[in-house]
Amino acid sequence: MRNVTLCFLIDGDSVCLAMKKRGFGQGKWNGVGGKVEEGESIKQAALRELREEIGVETDEEHMKNMGNIRFSFNGKPDFSQHMHIFFIRKWRGEPKESDEMEPKWYKKDSLPYDDMWIGDKYWLPKALGDQRIEGEFHFNAHGNKILKFDLRDVE
Repeated sequence: MRNVTLCFLIDGDSVCLAMKKRGFGQGKWNGVGGKVEEGESIKQAALRELREEIGVETDEEHMKNMGNIRFSFNGKPDFSQHMHIFFIRKWRGEPKESDEMEPKWYKKDSLPYDDMWIGDKYWLPKALGDQRIEGEFHFNAHGNKILKFDLRDVE
């Protein structure tokens, strides 16, 4: 199961999401992140992905770990991932579009859940309510149906 990162810029009651323009998750709104490369820490990977995908920078001390979730896909073990979630309230630069992502600000209470991963509506509101979480989601092969999930609050 590969380690991946997912970061959300938070500004008051607004959240920066980004539309994935290509590859895994194409056409879905989500946070910014990706695979942890060999030799990188999880936080180093998150910092690199923020810079590459939306052109913003922050420091590790401004990254709040909101938990982690393991995702698996029926019959597709190569898609399995262990996602590490970070909220960032202090950064440098303005989010800008790249070849891979198109950022957009949303109010926390009006996120486009119908255009996000199907499991996001279960865990993201908890995290936005400042609750650290951990869990597992098991999807069908296409990722458009949850076969089972377990989500827990963490102190």
